[in-house]
Amino acid sequence: MDAGAPKGKAKSDINVTPLIDIVLVLLIVFIVMVPGLSKAMKVVVPQVVQTATPPKPDPNNILIQVDQDGTMTLQQDKIDAQGIKDKLPDAVMLQPLNYRKVFLKVDEDVKFQAMVDVLDAIRVASETAKKKSLDQLDKFQGQDGGDVKVAVSLKKRIVAAPVS
Repeated sequence: MDAGAPKGKAKSDINVTPLIDIVLVLLIVFIVMVPGLSKAMKVVVPQVVQTATPPKPDPNNILIQVDQDGTMTLQQDKIDAQGIKDKLPDAVMLQPLNYRKVFLKVDEDVKFQAMVDVLDAIRVASETAKKKSLDQLDKFQGQDGGDVKVAVSLKKRIVAAPVS
């Protein structure tokens, strides 16, 4: 029952019967498995709580803002880089030990060097506050209070869309 191959030569036809068997078995496996894969777990989504007023900011937080024209404010007072070095250590020392943080908001158009100058002034003020803390051993139990941690955020201005 030779399919036309000359005697002594190998048959060049591919036997597709085993291939069809494997494909049918895989098809049956996928048909059985797919319904089991589509089961979803129940998820509890948290509800959004709307408050009438925003929470009050922590009075221990120190905020320094640098506006587009380079003017700086410490809390609400306008100040320059030297003023930051002078006034910030006293404000930092009012914060709890190891919770000394300064929030820096910088306008998106401020030159990079202006921000670096403010960060340098904060670093100098941090070192001054640490030295003052060590001078007052009885109040701070001999601890320096730790470094001032700075959180920097970019203040973007909202551009009004043209009215047509």
